[in-house]
Amino acid sequence: MIKDIIVIAILFISTLSFSQATNSSPYSLFGIGDQTHLKTVEEIAMGQMGGALNSEYQLSFTNPASVGSLNYTTYVFSGGNKTNFVNDGENTGTSSAAALSYIALGIPIRGNQGLLMGLQLNTAVGYTLIDQRFGEDGEILEFDRYYGNGGTNRVFLGYGYKFPFDLSVGAEIDYIFGGIDNNVLNRRSDVQLATQQITDSNVKGTSVKLGVHYGPKINEDLRVKFGLATDLKSTLKERGDVRLFSILNSDSGLGISVDTLTSTEYTSTIVAPLKTAVSAGIGEDNKWFVGAEYTFQNALEFSGGIYDDLDFYRYDNFSNISVGGFFTPNMNSISSYFNRVTYRAGFNYQKTGLVVNDTDINEYGISFGVSLPIGLKLSNVNLGFELGKRGTTDNNLVEEQFFNFRLSLSLNDKWFRKQKIY
Repeated sequence: MIKDIIVIAILFISTLSFSQATNSSPYSLFGIGDQTHLKTVEEIAMGQMGGALNSEYQLSFTNPASVGSLNYTTYVFSGGNKTNFVNDGENTGTSSAAALSYIALGIPIRGNQGLLMGLQLNTAVGYTLIDQRFGEDGEILEFDRYYGNGGTNRVFLGYGYKFPFDLSVGAEIDYIFGGIDNNVLNRRSDVQLATQQITDSNVKGTSVKLGVHYGPKINEDLRVKFGLATDLKSTLKERGDVRLFSILNSDSGLGISVDTLTSTEYTSTIVAPLKTAVSAGIGEDNKWFVGAEYTFQNALEFSGGIYDDLDFYRYDNFSNISVGGFFTPNMNSISSYFNRVTYRAGFNYQKTGLVVNDTDINEYGISFGVSLPIGLKLSNVNLGFELGKRGTTDNNLVEEQFFNFRLSLSLNDKWFRKQKIY
């Protein structure tokens, strides 16, 4: 067990070290970046549906009540790659980003309780945008470059309790932290000096999630499951500074500061209203399951600092509809490896809540994946694939078509077992 704890500690450090290069989307420019899917690879592979699920050996990040069903100590870590194909109506481009996504540890307690702890990417910033204006003879008259990176992470601790009558309750507390860098460069052909604006900020705050799960059997084989998870209203604080520089306006001297024009510190507040996920489904234990989930939230509220002067984007209500499920032919098969493989698929449609140039930025995708058993144990290698589209080319915006690949390793063991002497 000591060896396992050392491995977990090393993986936590590794995740912190690589948590900044996480995104390649132009839409991560807004707010504090793209909200990542706060789900496991298995949940995302089912169209992001997971609130109605519980398992003896698999984790769910959607509903903290599910932790009460754990019978095996479960530790997981995950990474992935996102490839974006971007179209602005005239030009196309491709970008990609790879990053570690999360690491978590679930520990069962006394057969009807469980603890869940971990570290996960929360929001991600990663973009490079260039805007050029040309003269009649094709020379560049003005050049703007927008660049940003960083994001936020969440450290979470959850607890679940399962009653004897198939009802579970749970709670989770998150600490959110991170840093974001935004950079704007402007060069003009007839001006000696270029200007560069750099905005650095740090974000931190806490949030609380409550969950309920109910999964009674309706006959000898079938079980219906219901899940309800609610993120309570929370507030993040963002502190930063905005610096404006004059720099040499030449390819060889670009980046050399000549003078600092202004430097201003600011404080902003991001309020996230109540967020609720309602889910339900039907299936056979460790065999198959199909379900649906609906998540909704009122608009995020940004105030103070740089946000008071922005009028080209805002936030509206968020909603997401997910449908998906899994199928395992025979998890106890000893004659066929592929009978023990779990197959997953799903679909989701999301109104992100982001509104740019009075245009809603919506997203939809299909997903699928497999869980490949390791040996004859319950541990798995989980693969997930997602194809989708976000945004539109209307009103001078960009459309993204994306392909996401995700990989996680889920290891299961029995901890705290009493030694028997025969």
